[in-house]
Amino acid sequence: MELNGVPPTIEQIKALALTNYGHFTSMLVESGKVRGLSLHLQRLTRDCRYLFNTELDAQRVRDYVRHALAGDDQRTVVRVTIYDPALDLGTIGNDANPRVLVTTRAAGEGLPAPWRLQAVSYQREIPAVKHISLFGALQRRRAAQRDGFDDVLFLNPDGTISEIATSNIGFVRDDEIVWPRAEYLAGVTMTLINQELDEPVTSKPLTLSDLAGVDAAFGTNAATGVRPIASIDDREWPTDHPAVQRLRELYADIPAERV
Repeated sequence: MELNGVPPTIEQIKALALTNYGHFTSMLVESGKVRGLSLHLQRLTRDCRYLFNTELDAQRVRDYVRHALAGDDQRTVVRVTIYDPALDLGTIGNDANPRVLVTTRAAGEGLPAPWRLQAVSYQREIPAVKHISLFGALQRRRAAQRDGFDDVLFLNPDGTISEIATSNIGFVRDDEIVWPRAEYLAGVTMTLINQELDEPVTSKPLTLSDLAGVDAAFGTNAATGVRPIASIDDREWPTDHPAVQRLRELYADIPAERV
């Protein structure tokens, strides 16, 4: 863990627990490279402008990530969190001087297991921003796991599908890739797949009743890539559908950028 390239103090970390105002991105680093690194950096600069009304130096972020990795070539999940340790509940309106917190953890090996999702009505605050206020999402994920599921699928107040707690969701229908049309965080993995697909990308409002015509479902995020979804509530799909396998292969073939 490094804050602006050096180990943080307890006082600097306390702001994450006591104020919890900031944003982040997570990325998978393999042999010093990241798929969609430019998109991750664009997300950080965009969200910093929105939350802190200031510009973030993307090259400085890149340098901090490289320093935290210290030449480690193992598969690593890197999280970059942007926040200002000086802001607290009473001074949140002050001019900000955001810092760059880089944390690392070993990435899992092998293919991720298929997801079993529980659908619940919930919408994240400011869905387009990858902010660190995850209480609502994690509380619902915890409840879903206590009920025997792996994760949670969010439904808007009108019943339309939006996203998984920390991932995007897509569907296969008649060999066509369909994304929900809703307010959600458009993830880097989802964006990269859309850029690589030869066929037009389809986005439609979808409800749980529309899933009767779906042939397969999958989730996407930067840590695990493309992950098959085995079920949503009591509706099940095969997890070896050729279209999902094709998306996995397509994503794996995307050139990565050097950190």
